[in-house]
Amino acid sequence: MKKLIYCSFLFLLIAGCSNEQPAETAGNTAGQEDAANEASVTEDQNEAAEDKEDNEQGSENVKGNESESSGTEAEEVVQEEETQGPQYMINEADWSVQPIEDANEEVVLLTIDDAPDKFALEMANTLKDLDAHAIFFVNGHFLNTDEEKEVLKQIHDMGFPIGNHTFNHQKLDDVSEDKQKEEILKLNDLIEEITGEKPKFFRAPHGANTDYVKGLVKEEGMTLMNWTYGYDYFKPYMDAEKLKTAMITGEGPEVDVPYSLLKPGANLLMHDREWTNQALADIVKGLREKGYEILDPDLIKTPE
Repeated sequence: MKKLIYCSFLFLLIAGCSNEQPAETAGNTAGQEDAANEASVTEDQNEAAEDKEDNEQGSENVKGNESESSGTEAEEVVQEEETQGPQYMINEADWSVQPIEDANEEVVLLTIDDAPDKFALEMANTLKDLDAHAIFFVNGHFLNTDEEKEVLKQIHDMGFPIGNHTFNHQKLDDVSEDKQKEEILKLNDLIEEITGEKPKFFRAPHGANTDYVKGLVKEEGMTLMNWTYGYDYFKPYMDAEKLKTAMITGEGPEVDVPYSLLKPGANLLMHDREWTNQALADIVKGLREKGYEILDPDLIKTPE
């Protein structure tokens, strides 16, 4: 009997253990499935979030690239404008203005010496009204007073380059090298003091350059310049009407120039004089009617 009870108890114990094992296994499987499902949902959500972030980042990158590209293009345009090289150079064989590469050949350069004496500011205003360019070559002895210095500053501030014509209008081949140096550098310093800018152009009085002057001018980074023709310093042309005709045609028959010196690139010499002031507007208009552009001196090459 004891044996029978023991066997029955043993059978129930084994059966109970056998029944619990599948339940535990089922419970773990369901938990794993739930966990897996939760993990899957979480992973999908993370992937979706990552995709959204990637898309947003991509859009930002595209916008950034477009903005950067647009900015770069604008910078390139500005840089191209700023780095545009000179278009003309002075041909020292005849002192004309020579185009570099394919620049317009039909140009003339206007220059006004001995400024600012009496009419330079009025001449500058005339040119400004006509949208015409010129170089004003100045002498130091016309810059003794605050009023004269203010006139020069006004001319410079109007956009006209200021050139060096020596301090005392000294004929340079008549004096020592030390004096030549003083005449040029003293005026350079004075012009820079008044305008804030060092002269880029030099013209010797009477066109009298020396080898020393040529070297010094180059060292100072200035362009050496004489002229092609000019008539207002000859007595027969100290008259506005005669001067106008001579400058527009290039002819000066009353001073043994019965032929025209006007040509593309002509470097025209004028002075701060009453008759030149009176003729200036008509000279500009007449040259333009002949098809010539009044050259901007800023386009002329200067030594580096």
